[in-house]
Amino acid sequence: KYILIFKNHGREAGASLVHSHSQLIATPIVPKRVAEEIAGSADYYRFRERCVYCDMVNQEGLEGTRVVEENSDFVAFEPFAARFPFETWILPKVHSCNFGDISASQIDSFSVILKNMLLRIHKALDNPPYNFMLHTGIKGIEQSDHYHWHLEIVPRLTRVAGFEWGSGFYINPMPPEHAAMYLREVSIEEE
Repeated sequence: KYILIFKNHGREAGASLVHSHSQLIATPIVPKRVAEEIAGSADYYRFRERCVYCDMVNQEGLEGTRVVEENSDFVAFEPFAARFPFETWILPKVHSCNFGDISASQIDSFSVILKNMLLRIHKALDNPPYNFMLHTGIKGIEQSDHYHWHLEIVPRLTRVAGFEWGSGFYINPMPPEHAAMYLREVSIEEE
């Protein structure tokens, strides 16, 4: 029913193996968070007649304060309502529901921006534990107009405690604009 690509880096992020690796898991059900994202984006589409993720890409491009890096195909930014310090999202600039539809040239662009963002986080935060998760459309369900695949990177710098677990609200001590500025200033040029 659903395919999830993710990476756990560091023990605090749930990594069970020492060497770096990503994982691909197929589940018989759609994960709750993804189902809520897709339902929310469908509601937004019915109300606005456009994709909420495309609106995010456009808004972040206009404001620029939360954008860390972009290339011809993708933008990496700290979301306005980031749940965690240095939470970073990478989205295609052109609407695309399913990661499986990515072209060869987009794969190259995506790999560059993902590598750069992980390097920025590694250098800026002294190799923190992190997770990344690729959210993509659901096979066999129509959501092509309103859903937009994306990758979320979550450095594990704070603990999720009782308030967060009990309420679903997150306390983020780092404004996303400050996190973006800090990550932009990191030199990723080879030394």
